[in-house]
Amino acid sequence: MMKRRDAISQIALLLGGAFTAPTLMAMDVRKGNTSIVAADFSLTDAQRQIVSAVAEHIIPRTSTPGAIDAGVPAFIEMMLKDCYKKPEHNSFLKGVSDLAKANFLAQPAAGQVAMLTLLEANTKDLMKSYSQKRIKVGDNVDKDTLEGANGVPFWRLMKELTLLGYYTSEKGIQASFIYEPVPGKFELITDMKPTQKSFVY
Repeated sequence: MMKRRDAISQIALLLGGAFTAPTLMAMDVRKGNTSIVAADFSLTDAQRQIVSAVAEHIIPRTSTPGAIDAGVPAFIEMMLKDCYKKPEHNSFLKGVSDLAKANFLAQPAAGQVAMLTLLEANTKDLMKSYSQKRIKVGDNVDKDTLEGANGVPFWRLMKELTLLGYYTSEKGIQASFIYEPVPGKFELITDMKPTQKSFVY
């Protein structure tokens, strides 16, 4: 079984090497190492549809399950409610609201992708004001985090939580890795094909 530490490292690599500090803290809350006061955070059905559509653009269903198949939208709402603070709630809700005002769901798929591409570019500019810092996670593991004065931008939260939810779900793990419950003896594999899945124990 993949350990939390390994999952975090791999997902952080997908995001350019660092999580935002609120996401690292949120993962600690889920593990029970720290606590946070439960927040009054919830999404409306219309907002959930937007979150689902965005998550599915990040990890679409192909020959493998997509974000919706893996239950990522519900994971995102649960994580935000249980593990994040008000600044992230506000920035996330603002991002969803902005997409709703732009009629995101009424756009064709290409239009939705164009909107998200613009959102990605704007978020990169916002993230330049964030400072990189190393903090301790778990037992003697230091991780790079990004910290800023305001809440983490909506798009960054969406990407982090979508990847985290997907790659810690059973469907995400099964779609991305070969599961070996009893790995047996160590055999070095030197001839992996470009599309071959890695192994998880």
